[in-house]
Amino acid sequence: MNMFLELALAIVPVVLAITLHEAAHGYAALALGDTTAKDAGRLSLNPIRHVDRMGTLIIPGILLVTQLLLPPHRVSFMFGWAKPVPIGAWRFRNPRRGMAIVAVAGPAMNFFLAWLAALAFSAVSNDIAGQFLFYFILTNLVLGLFNLLPIPPLDGGRVVVGLLPLELARVWAGLERYGILIVLGLVFLLPRITGYDPVGDVLGTVLPWAFQTIFMLAGHDLHGARF
Repeated sequence: MNMFLELALAIVPVVLAITLHEAAHGYAALALGDTTAKDAGRLSLNPIRHVDRMGTLIIPGILLVTQLLLPPHRVSFMFGWAKPVPIGAWRFRNPRRGMAIVAVAGPAMNFFLAWLAALAFSAVSNDIAGQFLFYFILTNLVLGLFNLLPIPPLDGGRVVVGLLPLELARVWAGLERYGILIVLGLVFLLPRITGYDPVGDVLGTVLPWAFQTIFMLAGHDLHGARF
């Protein structure tokens, strides 16, 4: 496959998925009465407004270049994050519940986008368009499922904080300052040091089920299909 096409198929779905994920957080907060994201100009579908130097550029760039340079010279895994949309939890009637709802909005948007792409899948006859839709579905499912991991500052961690009793919630919320280090350790360091990949194992188990569910909800007959 042409390298530029490979790059486009790897990058465009990720950019769209991350941008709409972050925008969903901002719009959910606005619906609950918080205008912080709107006031900061982050209620935008412009990807540039959501770029994080490390999470959107440096780490994905390193992954992209190394995968294209090393055999088999194709992009099989991408990881990154956008600049978080600012949320003023104190503006919610119930701050913990409000933050949990705002957190769920991001993965919910990714699952909705995956479903829309699955709806369009059968109408596409072009191979490249079909590949794009497949990568778009895959990217949104991985992003949505990954963000549901119960580790702050991931969305799942904030949902847990909203559900736990107050004292336990404070303890769990305290993990947020170490959250990115914990996530990077689970995703990159632990598999390379011990050979055990808990996040990969979970995604490898849940992702095929998620694919089948999304396609069935889109009205596709998946009898005998495997992902």
